[in-house]
Amino acid sequence: MTQSPAIPLPPPKERRRLREAASLTRAQLASRVGVTSETVRGWETGRSTPRGRKGEKYAKLLGSLGDEAGVTPDQDGAADSDDPEPAPGAVLSRRAARARRKTVPDRKRPVAKDRGRGPVTVPDRSRAPAPHGHRVVLTERPRTTPPRRPDDAITALTPDQAFDALYAFCAPALVRQTYLLTGRRELARESVERAFQIAWQRWPEVARDRDPAGWVRAMAYECALSPWQRFRPGFRHPEPPPPDAFDRALMDTLLKLPPSYRRTLVLYDGVGLGLPETAAETEASTRAAVNRLAHAREAVAERLPELADPETLHWRLVELASVERLRAAKPSVVRRGGERRARFWTRAAIAFTVALIGTTALTVRTAPTHYEPPVPEGETVQGVPPRMAPGPLSESERELRAKLRKEEQRGPDRLLPQPW
Repeated sequence: MTQSPAIPLPPPKERRRLREAASLTRAQLASRVGVTSETVRGWETGRSTPRGRKGEKYAKLLGSLGDEAGVTPDQDGAADSDDPEPAPGAVLSRRAARARRKTVPDRKRPVAKDRGRGPVTVPDRSRAPAPHGHRVVLTERPRTTPPRRPDDAITALTPDQAFDALYAFCAPALVRQTYLLTGRRELARESVERAFQIAWQRWPEVARDRDPAGWVRAMAYECALSPWQRFRPGFRHPEPPPPDAFDRALMDTLLKLPPSYRRTLVLYDGVGLGLPETAAETEASTRAAVNRLAHAREAVAERLPELADPETLHWRLVELASVERLRAAKPSVVRRGGERRARFWTRAAIAFTVALIGTTALTVRTAPTHYEPPVPEGETVQGVPPRMAPGPLSESERELRAKLRKEEQRGPDRLLPQPW
C-alpha cells in the first residue's frame, strides 16, 4: 500500500490561533470537520496528528481561515512563539483581540450540539482556553501595554504599574460578571472596587498568586453575595430592570436561583471556566459543582425553554452582560481609595489601642490595694414591741429620782448598790 502524502499543517499553537482569529469554538470547528471537540483539542495541543480525510479537511479549513484572516504562520507564529500559553480565560492573543473587536455576537449564531446537557455529560474545559464570546464577559485587553525593550523582553513593572495593568485587564469584564450575580449596577461596581482595594492591600500575596485574576474575581463575588449587603439602605430600593423583556425574564430567573447555583452557572456557562476551577472557586467538590450546574440549568430551562441548550444560554448571558454600560473607576482612584481605607483602619486600631492602654493604667492607679469586704445590708428585727411614750411617774419612782439627785455625782459610792 502507498502512504498518503504528508499534510501541510501549521504548528499546534498556530492552529489554535487561526481558530480564535476566525471566532470559532472547538465545538464549531469540530462540527465542520466532522470530529469531536476532544479530537480538535488533541490536534491543537500536539498530542495527536491529523490523518486521513479528516486531516485533509482540517488542513484545508485552517488554510481557508488563514486566508480570510490574512495571516500566515511565518508572519505571526514566529514572533509569538516564545509567549507563554494563556491560562483558561486569562490572556487574549493579538488575533483574538482583533477578531473580537470586529465581531459582534449574533443571537442567531449557529449552535454546537455536542456540549453537555446534564451532570453526566458536562464537558471538562479545565485545560482548554475559553471560546470566543466567553472573553466578552471575562476579560478585556488593556488599552496600554508595557513597553518592550529592543531585545523583545518585558521590562520590570513597579507594583503600581502591575496593579494598574491587572485592573485595566479584569475590572470592566468583572463588573459585568458581578452584575449577573446581583442584578444591581452600583453594587457590582462597588464590589469590584472593594475587591481590588483588598488586592492592593495584600499585593505581595496577590502578585505571587498563580492566578491573580481569579483571586480578585473570587473576592469580588464574595463581596457581592455577602448577606450583609441586604442591610444597606440602598439595597431596599430596586434598580431599573433591563429594557428588553427577554433580558428581564433571564435576570429574574438568575436572581431566583440560590447564590451558590447562580455563581456556578455564571462561572461555567458565562465565564467559561472548567469544572475543577469552578468547584475550587465555589469551595465545593466537583460532584457538587456538577449538581449545582445541572439544577441551575434545569431551573432556567423550565422558565425559558429556548435556553435549554448550554451554548445558547452562554450567548444570552454574554449579551445580557454586554447590554448594560457598566463603567469601572480608574485604577489610580481605586488604589488611593484602598490606601485611604488602610490608613483609616490603621489609625482606628492605634486609637483603640491607646484608649485601652489608658483605661488599663487608670484602673490600676485607682484600684484599691487591699480587699475590703462589703458591708452587708441591714435586716429588720422581728418581735420588738412598739416604742411607747413615757407616762406620769408613780410615787415610788418620784422617791427614787429624788434619792438619786441627792447622791454624789462622782465616786465609787454611786456604783455600789445600797440596801433599802
